[in-house]
Amino acid sequence: MTAINLLEFDREGLAAYCEQLGEKRFRSTQLFRWIHQKGAADFGAMSDLAASFRTKLQATAQVAAMPVASEQVASDGTIKWLFDVGAGNAIETVFIPEADRGTLCISSQAGCAVGCRFCSTGHQGFSRNLTTAEIVGQLWFAEFDLRRRLGLPDGTRVITNVVMMGMGEPLQNYAALVPALRTMLDDHGYGLSRRRVTVSTSGVVPMIDRLRDDCPVALAVSLHAPVDALRDELVPLNRKYPLAELFAACGRYLEKAPRDFITFEYCMLDGVNDAPEQAAQLLALVASGGPHGRALPCKFNLIPFNPFPQSGLKRSTPERIGAFARVLQDGGLVTTIRRTRGEDIDAACGQLAGEVQDRTHVERRMVRAPIRIHARPAPKSAAIDAATAHETNA
Repeated sequence: MTAINLLEFDREGLAAYCEQLGEKRFRSTQLFRWIHQKGAADFGAMSDLAASFRTKLQATAQVAAMPVASEQVASDGTIKWLFDVGAGNAIETVFIPEADRGTLCISSQAGCAVGCRFCSTGHQGFSRNLTTAEIVGQLWFAEFDLRRRLGLPDGTRVITNVVMMGMGEPLQNYAALVPALRTMLDDHGYGLSRRRVTVSTSGVVPMIDRLRDDCPVALAVSLHAPVDALRDELVPLNRKYPLAELFAACGRYLEKAPRDFITFEYCMLDGVNDAPEQAAQLLALVASGGPHGRALPCKFNLIPFNPFPQSGLKRSTPERIGAFARVLQDGGLVTTIRRTRGEDIDAACGQLAGEVQDRTHVERRMVRAPIRIHARPAPKSAAIDAATAHETNA
């Protein structure tokens, strides 16, 4: 009999499992704490559990993350792990240390079927969804591995923020995502604030509505274009859920969101989406994109494109990004420019690729006409405002 990985269960699911073993529900909370607060995998060491219960667990269950295929450490301290998830697939997880927080970027799929033009993951195709255990396992491994290597005592949290921004579209793996989020938020588990757990989506409108009702956390939307025609090229999902539908869903999400704004991510592509006129189009889009035609409360996170060979795209110049940011700021929008982290180990935004045994014929799906490059005058010298040179700690 194959042992059940207990990382698969949120606390309610673990309670149901314990009842199947003939144990009382409160035992599940004790077990949950051992796993997610102490990083325990040895049932024999769980001293406050009855010996008979530990024997049952040893016979039927396990607590295990995926095998680590490799680890890389960047010059800025960013760590990237490659996890083997079987059948020739591997997924990547990134830890970004900062003075006031530690952020873990988690993958939700082996590959991605959305196929955004500027994302390395999409160019590898799609193999399968990750299980809840594989999603939570990334956090479980990273938190307790980092505690051990840093020599920190029990209860000292290393990871303060989680972003579902790794490989995959999280909302296309909804059934596994929600129990994972509940485990991250549970006070008997990792106890993370809803404001410090972020789901990033390319715009799966029906699932945005479901997440609002089932497990509202911070929401980030991969926008990348101010009009449907361009977004259709950059984010193919836009053809199914165009900007008007996406913005309406964002407005509905704010009714229950832990934050009073939506974060829009905008990858800066040279000559494609970085003209001041396009920034002005974003201002107009936001001004009428909220409920009842009002402005949608939001902030913009401008992301310098991280190049990879298959994309055929280039990063906007710092001057171009600064000018774009100032148009948004002058229009009253909170705007930050993301500081690139882990670029020297391909751990920056859009660079995660892992190993994917594609089942979606990506080599045919990703063959498209070149994106039209917009002519522009020679750039004027401009320094990026220091206030936007790094992402704020919300």
